[in-house]
Amino acid sequence: YLLNQVGNDRGTQYRHGIYPHGEEQEAVAREVLTAVGEHETLGAVQTEVQPAERFWAAEDYHQQYLQKGGQSAKKRAEETIRCYG
Repeated sequence: YLLNQVGNDRGTQYRHGIYPHGEEQEAVAREVLTAVGEHETLGAVQTEVQPAERFWAAEDYHQQYLQKGGQSAKKRAEETIRCYG
C-alpha cells in the first residue's frame, strides 16, 4: 500500500508496479486494484500501472532463482518459497 516501500525498506527500487502488454491486461490490472480498495489505515494501494516497455532477461545465475534454493518467506522462517512454472 505504501509508495516506494516494502516493510522498512524504502526507495524507488521497492516500487510496486504492474506493466501490462496491451489494453486488455491494463484493464484487468486496474480492475484488480479497484477491487482491492483501500486499507483502513494505509489508504489506497500505491501500485503504478504503466505499459510494458523493453525487457532484458537477467543473467543465467538469476534464472529460476527460487528453484535453485529459494529464500525465506518471512523473518526466521524455516520453510522456503518455491517457484513452480
